[in-house]
Amino acid sequence: MDFSFLLDFYYWEIFLKGLGMTLVLAILAVSFGTILGFIPALMRVSGKKVLEVIASFYVEVIRGTPLLVQVLLIYSFIKVPATVVMGIELSSFIPGMLALLINSSAYVSEVIRGGILSVPKGQLEASQSLGLSYPLSLRKVILPQAIKNILPQLGNEFVTMIKETSIFMYLGIAELMYSAQIIRSQTYQVKESYIVVAVLYLLLTFPTSRLMAYFEKRLKKSDAK
Repeated sequence: MDFSFLLDFYYWEIFLKGLGMTLVLAILAVSFGTILGFIPALMRVSGKKVLEVIASFYVEVIRGTPLLVQVLLIYSFIKVPATVVMGIELSSFIPGMLALLINSSAYVSEVIRGGILSVPKGQLEASQSLGLSYPLSLRKVILPQAIKNILPQLGNEFVTMIKETSIFMYLGIAELMYSAQIIRSQTYQVKESYIVVAVLYLLLTFPTSRLMAYFEKRLKKSDAK
């Protein structure tokens, strides 16, 4: 195999730009996906049957269909005028980002719901016996305790999103996989380009996974004290 193209900074510049875009996409997806994910999560623990059914249907549909199908569907339904901002084609970026947010929100909602349900029911009963309403009990008592279980799982979702951003290649957004496509077409080094991309993905995901594992271990130790 020939990796001589890596001696040219021009190709590294393409890889690094793709790496940066991948990180931005993953951070946006998890950040806003978490905010959006609170809606179905709270609906499913609300105790109101209608809200539970609607939220469950949303989560099951999103989790039960491929991300690529979701991206292509949203891209076909939402037409954004061709506009380039900071080198990003918004007509592709906005539908793709929306699909990624929706996908992330469905998975994050289950993380949040699991964190809420992990708090002993006695906590909710005790807070309500003190006169707190159900929403206030969630905000003041349940969620602060659930955060400890939610945060490590959000780290895992971030790792997943880093890999899922490769779907943007089909929309022409210059993330990491798209960068490999560019370099492959210019150098004809197919295997080498994908090997470099695989290593770059690993450099992003492995330290994040280890950090989340360490963080989770520390939280468990603090709970045991």
